[in-house]
Amino acid sequence: MPDQPSSARGSATYQRILDAATLEFAQYGIAGARVERIIAAARTNKAQLYGYFGNKEKLFDAIFFASLERIVNVAPIDAEDLADWAVRLYDEYLARPDLIRLATWARLERRPTGHLVRDHDHHDDHKLRAIAEAQAAGRVRQGDPFDVMAVVIAMSMAWSPVSNVYAASAEEPEAVHEQRHALLRDCVGRAVAPVQRG
Repeated sequence: MPDQPSSARGSATYQRILDAATLEFAQYGIAGARVERIIAAARTNKAQLYGYFGNKEKLFDAIFFASLERIVNVAPIDAEDLADWAVRLYDEYLARPDLIRLATWARLERRPTGHLVRDHDHHDDHKLRAIAEAQAAGRVRQGDPFDVMAVVIAMSMAWSPVSNVYAASAEEPEAVHEQRHALLRDCVGRAVAPVQRG
């Protein structure tokens, strides 16, 4: 983790670096991001940036992992209602499209196959445990909890900034988002419902 500044002034600079770098990485990716643009936007210098984060790659990591934590905190999983979780993820992608773009750059430039993060157990363990418990109680279809989670997340991203079909925006009418919410709830609900035997 980067060194956190101790003074109020240092904290303000640190936050400006994070904000500027988030926008820069979301737009240009890791390879295309330029430290010069980040420090200009953050009104700081290279010495401070490197003092806090070490290098550009570590700065990206700090931002990327913070974005994962934000999504977990803003849209915590509810394995009893995975359809509602998908809708909350949809809304988070609308509110912070930069977060999903960061994940896409990480996939393209860092880990083209396999898990998106090396320490995936740390990030997904509580989600997988919640899904497994709902499966054991007969409320979610059987199967690998990771695969169930992956399907729900993929469905939540149907209109995200990285959609191959259509990228939604917060500026669209609320009625449009409500229609998508309803469709997403129905589709995810059907996808994760326990399979009736017989």
